[in-house]
Amino acid sequence: MTISRYQIRLERIHHASPARWTAVTVGSILLALITCGIVLLISGENPLTVYRAMLDGALGDKYAFSETLVKMTPLLLTGLAVAIAFRMQLWNIGAEGQLYLGAVAASGVALFVLPDASSWVLIPAMLIAGAIGGALWGAVPGVLRAKFNANETITTLMLNYVAILFTQYLVHGPWRDPQAFGFPGTAPFPDAAALPHYQTYRVHLGLVFGLVAAVMLMVVLRRTRFGYEIDVIGDNPRAARYAGMRTTRMIIIVLAISGALAGIAGMSEVAGIGHSLQRSISPGYGYTAIIVAWLARLNPIAIIAVSFLMSVILVGSDQLQTAIGLPGSVGPMLQGAILFFLLAGEFLTNFRVHIQRVAVEAELVHG
Repeated sequence: MTISRYQIRLERIHHASPARWTAVTVGSILLALITCGIVLLISGENPLTVYRAMLDGALGDKYAFSETLVKMTPLLLTGLAVAIAFRMQLWNIGAEGQLYLGAVAASGVALFVLPDASSWVLIPAMLIAGAIGGALWGAVPGVLRAKFNANETITTLMLNYVAILFTQYLVHGPWRDPQAFGFPGTAPFPDAAALPHYQTYRVHLGLVFGLVAAVMLMVVLRRTRFGYEIDVIGDNPRAARYAGMRTTRMIIIVLAISGALAGIAGMSEVAGIGHSLQRSISPGYGYTAIIVAWLARLNPIAIIAVSFLMSVILVGSDQLQTAIGLPGSVGPMLQGAILFFLLAGEFLTNFRVHIQRVAVEAELVHG
């Protein structure tokens, strides 16, 4: 006797098309919106009303749009930071700590090294110091991975806490402003240390830093031998070593560059927004950057668009509290849902599902 059965077979896709990547990314975002919409419905809220309020809060007028660009700046720089490491299969989860160390280094230059310098000297010096601070903090797990094969996911994550607590020690202790009535924080930076702003809005030169870095990184990855080695080492480290590539040195360099970009983000925050070093510099930009990098498929130019999208969610969710009385946690919930569906969508990007109908011979058993 012949019966039919259905057989499910998975076929790995080695080079997924850009159209497939785009479809999975857009589908992940839509599913996240639908899922969060269902949660809002259960809570008694109209999802369309909530999403419209978020868009109005982030893009409704010039001020709202400028605040979205302010949030975009650190997301863009930290997104680029983790993307270059991820391309080489180095899981840098430490952009948050590298951001803090960049802010600390830049603050030290503004407060103690060149406090009387002109802006033409002080701002470049702070930029270099922020990049060096982040690079050194990125190079530490790089050396541990290259020399001792330590897991960089764990080391970069743990170093986040070291950097944050070190910053808190400084603003509570030796760097605390004696005229701040006991509140943690350094003295205000000199006027020359402030990044130029656009008109009367808070959008500052740090956004230009991020845009320039995205273009430069794209050129490096696509047009240089260095970028080619990053991709080869990420895809097949054994083949890279056989081809004579210095994988040990590359690991340290790439994680240092990753840290430098995050450090510039920290410098931009203290020089463009805070104008002093505070206890809390970042609400978690270094972690949100992971979502940004994955949504952009580690493409530096796409990171520009995705960091803007994430900024819309962050700024819009902050406005929900005043607009319709909802907690600002709607934004993080939406971010988490997007990441969840994006990771699930990776399966559809990397595998093709085949369902086949096959004929099977079966024996009849007589009782």
